[in-house]
Amino acid sequence: MNVRTLPRAAKAAIVIVAVSAVTAGAWWLWAQRGAQDNGRLRLYGNVDIREVQLAFRQPGRVLQMSFDEGDAVSAGARMAALDAEPYRDALAAAEASVQVAQAELAKLRRGARPQEITQAREALAQARAAAGDAERNYQRQSGLLASGASSQRTVDAARTARDQTAAAVGAAQAALSQALEGFRKEDVAAGQARVAAAQAARAQAATALADTELLAPSAGTVIARVREPGSMVASQSTVYSLSLDRPVYVRAYIGERDLGRIAPGTAVRVSSDSSAKTYRGQVGFISPRAEFTPKTVETTDLRTDLVYRLRIVVSDGDSALRQGMPVTIEVEADGGASARPQGR
Repeated sequence: MNVRTLPRAAKAAIVIVAVSAVTAGAWWLWAQRGAQDNGRLRLYGNVDIREVQLAFRQPGRVLQMSFDEGDAVSAGARMAALDAEPYRDALAAAEASVQVAQAELAKLRRGARPQEITQAREALAQARAAAGDAERNYQRQSGLLASGASSQRTVDAARTARDQTAAAVGAAQAALSQALEGFRKEDVAAGQARVAAAQAARAQAATALADTELLAPSAGTVIARVREPGSMVASQSTVYSLSLDRPVYVRAYIGERDLGRIAPGTAVRVSSDSSAKTYRGQVGFISPRAEFTPKTVETTDLRTDLVYRLRIVVSDGDSALRQGMPVTIEVEADGGASARPQGR
């Protein structure tokens, strides 16, 4: 049948029938999709993989770079190293300082040597002998003064000598007492403090030596190699950029009217357009503050609607999930109720 030969009324009827059929088909498809999605909350977000900027804590010359861009590294892997010779020398000097401080403390705790104590006793005996002789000379000169055999000047000189030797005896006694008692408690405490300071300096030098090796904090993939062997680097200067394998996060947004359908701990399924694989995850964080939907987030709602940011932790993420990749998140309708603590 030639449509061109039909009357206008017939043509209009055909158009109406066609439009009705298309509308009915679209409604049926929408109903089928709604039946499949019945009871599920669908969100949209982007993969958010954590990155670490690795740097030495100490300055120095780069001796070794073990990995290139794209290499996979395991946790604790030795990624780079500095020339450690200056730091080994510093550690040796710190160790020598500790030994000196410990020797000085041992000397303070031990006190005077036996020979020194013997010398102090002999000095006291010598002082007492001199004092006895000076006392006898003074007494003799005093007796001669009455008979005129001695002068007042001689008696005064004998008295001075007696007093000086008596003072020497007192000094010798104090020296012997000090030798027997040992050093003061304050001196010993100061020696202990010097040992502690030297040990702290040694520990600091050992830490600096250990910091000449750059270790991977966790498993990941090298995404940037910034330095090469022979380069001089300052402390905190980036050497590698590492993309962490775990954890894998998804940043998503949810509208206020659906906020009651999820809670921290809600199980979700994550999928992307790049593969048919579905990943498992759970809601780990829901922002307490509302914000406008970012333009990179694709939802069926208006861009100006207020939403809440949430973070989803993907438990079985792999290399197919890449930074910034758009993903779809499906949540069970009763996920929020099942994840909430009981009794609240």
